[in-house]
Amino acid sequence: MHSSNHIIKFADDTTMLGLIRKDSKSAYREEVRELVSWCKVNNLHLNVNKTKEMVVDFRRARRDHSPLTINDLKKAHLPSPILTTFYRGTIESILSSCITTWFGNCTVFDRKTLQRIVRTAEKIIVVTLPSITDIYTTRCICKATSIVEDPRHPSHKLFTFLPSRK
Repeated sequence: MHSSNHIIKFADDTTMLGLIRKDSKSAYREEVRELVSWCKVNNLHLNVNKTKEMVVDFRRARRDHSPLTINDLKKAHLPSPILTTFYRGTIESILSSCITTWFGNCTVFDRKTLQRIVRTAEKIIVVTLPSITDIYTTRCICKATSIVEDPRHPSHKLFTFLPSRK
């Protein structure tokens, strides 16, 4: 097997992954041919109706337009609620993606850098936005609450209420 290709098996499903560099598909195509040959030799039938090929291209293409920014929307005189919706849907969603997993391990410098982005958006939108730490705390509380309320959750038994029931 070529080093840029990987085969993943699960039950009766097989997935082949191949990294194609600089339009050289030869290693990947050769691997597919070898898989087909192996299936024939071992009397396995490939169901072509269930066979899929997905190509993910990481090459960067030129943009025909400039990216939309919150500052451009402000210059277009959009009201604060629309700017806030744009911020939450684009910037905040990226900043807080899986935040309960990674934020606890951030350095003070990293946290200040993230908070600077939030402060910049606040100045542009002219509204108060939740800090990155507040978002983290809220998400952690929501996650803990969902675990406590679901007795089937694997971590449910690790949570106990304080005497105040909080």
